[in-house]
Amino acid sequence: MSSVPPAKRGRGQTVPVITERHAPDLPGRAVIAQRWNRAIFVHWRIDPAEVAPLLPPGTRPDVHDGSAWVGLVPFVLSEFRFLPLPPVPFVGSFTEINVRTYAVDDEGRRGVVFRTLEAEHLAPVLAAQALFGLPYRWARAGVRTDGARIEYRSRRHGGRHPSTRVRATLGTETVDTPLSRFLTARWGFHERHLGRTIWAANAHEPWPLVTAELEALDDDLVADSGFPQLAGRTPDSVLAMPAGHPGFITRFTGAHAIA
Repeated sequence: MSSVPPAKRGRGQTVPVITERHAPDLPGRAVIAQRWNRAIFVHWRIDPAEVAPLLPPGTRPDVHDGSAWVGLVPFVLSEFRFLPLPPVPFVGSFTEINVRTYAVDDEGRRGVVFRTLEAEHLAPVLAAQALFGLPYRWARAGVRTDGARIEYRSRRHGGRHPSTRVRATLGTETVDTPLSRFLTARWGFHERHLGRTIWAANAHEPWPLVTAELEALDDDLVADSGFPQLAGRTPDSVLAMPAGHPGFITRFTGAHAIA
């Protein structure tokens, strides 16, 4: 297990930063569940100082090897449900593509900070906006697979219509490194909602990751999300779920204010 310096708690106490590949127990009742599969993780290094102004108050950039990281992460979401109810009817499977970075708060909680979440189904978009204030955008998005090759496309409805196209060939070599855990073993997210910084925890199986070769990337989303300096730059890490993996269920707790 990799380690980083512990985060400060009040009155000089410290708590260890979670770096385990497996999710800790949820700190409360899960309120939403969904299945994730076919994920690709495209990441760039970036100076932490360039990330810090974009984070919610009460958090700071989480760094690995001296760098903050920005990710473009497309995947397929299905079986969306409000627990303990069954999956919401008529939603089915749909594509989501998010741009994200990573933060840690004073309690040592290492989480995702989403800059945008492009999704092709409007109902979950509205639900996530209402519950968590997440920056979901309604987009025309889809995925095509051909054996080990996978391609995602998305174009946002309204406004300037930022879009993305990501095509990769999935490898077979398993990846489990300190960097892969840093980028994917994220057991919650931070967000600014109704004037407060909130934290919501999640739990799921460890990501099954393999190497991937990026064949094409034509992207506006990363620049539109506040990182124009990354436009056209070769990613520093490309990982993916193995071809044919059935995915896994992810559960989220309700959010609580931390700042």
